Amino acid sequence: MKELPLHDRPREKLARTGASALGDNELLAIVIGHGTARRDALALAVDVLAGIGGLRGLARSGLSDLARATALGPARAARVLAAIELGRRTLLRGREERPRFLTPSQIAAHLIPQFGDRAVEHFGAVLLDSKRRLLRTALLSVGSLDASVAHPREIFREAAIGGASAIVVFHNHPSGDPTPSPEDVDLTRRLVEAGQIVGIHVLDHLILAETRYFSFREAQQL
Repeated sequence: MKELPLHDRPREKLARTGASALGDNELLAIVIGHGTARRDALALAVDVLAGIGGLRGLARSGLSDLARATALGPARAARVLAAIELGRRTLLRGREERPRFLTPSQIAAHLIPQFGDRAVEHFGAVLLDSKRRLLRTALLSVGSLDASVAHPREIFREAAIGGASAIVVFHNHPSGDPTPSPEDVDLTRRLVEAGQIVGIHVLDHLILAETRYFSFREAQQL
């Protein structure tokens, strides 16, 4: 990076023009911090993005994936993943705001930044009070590339402990296709029936992808 004019180096460029003017490689170079004996941080950032599949691959990587697929090493890989997670969290409302969810699209907008691009299935439930305000989001299981397991008993135990009067269950499809499987349809039916018994209303089941979602409620399958 010493070969670059001072004003074109990522940190100096950010200070001069703002973060939005930087390329993906320049932003990543700033997070990485420094290069190696053979490559500066900017060249290393270019190699990382090429080796991991760009920003999409970066967002879907775990620590071991990133450290194994790039020359970052575990310490700098952890720094990169921490920056990604901070970015995800800035897309969410502050917990103190207690957002009120009245439509599937509102809940999907809340969940997709957290779970839509995960590389394995995550299953959870959004716990809501009687006015449909957010109590908290409970992650209940993390599975494989194409499956996660959450028993209705665990779901309603978490809802009862959290004082929820209604829940929206959700999981992501790492394939990027939010179309429900026959197993998804069967699980939704069982959860609705169980909710009627225990007195906790299952409002919806959302299946998440990177930018899309499927709502059983919107599809009138609930």
